[in-house]
Amino acid sequence: MSLFGDGLDAAVQKAFTRPAPKSAGAQMRYLVKQYKGTRAVAQMLRISQRTVERYVKDQIKRPRPDLAARLEREVKARWQPQIRAKAKERAATTGGIVIDTRARLGYTAPIGSTDQDRIRHLTVALPPQHAARLFDAQEAGATEQRLREIAAEALKEAYFQDGGRRAGQLEEVRFTDVEHLEFDL
Repeated sequence: MSLFGDGLDAAVQKAFTRPAPKSAGAQMRYLVKQYKGTRAVAQMLRISQRTVERYVKDQIKRPRPDLAARLEREVKARWQPQIRAKAKERAATTGGIVIDTRARLGYTAPIGSTDQDRIRHLTVALPPQHAARLFDAQEAGATEQRLREIAAEALKEAYFQDGGRRAGQLEEVRFTDVEHLEFDL
């Protein structure tokens, strides 16, 4: 489970204009249409081609839990690609992204200072360039650790340094022990 990657995907999915298919048959029909055949869908989901055909014809209605999760993940990854792209573009150019997190945040500081790392609950609007960096890294296949580093750099600039108005000598922000993380466009 990728906390940062899944959080970015969830933020983009809030921009969808129509809900994704819910039933297994509707999801399977959507994937068959996207992949232009049952064989490719069967290989992607690691099931038999005949099983895919049964779902398409509504002969099977309830997939086992692991297949249901894979099916839902694949449908949501491909649902409304143009709206997904527009939402990412808007966040990366004009809107920015809001990060709501409860985690251990801080930077190297003397014991007792206000910026010593501690559990903080922050809701910070990040400027568009940080949203662009996060989405670009996600699309390039960045690891969870790299996405965490980019988010920490963004919080350093937007929260700790307040856009350059304070803490100018600050070098590294620690962003660990994430209890809650949510993104919003």
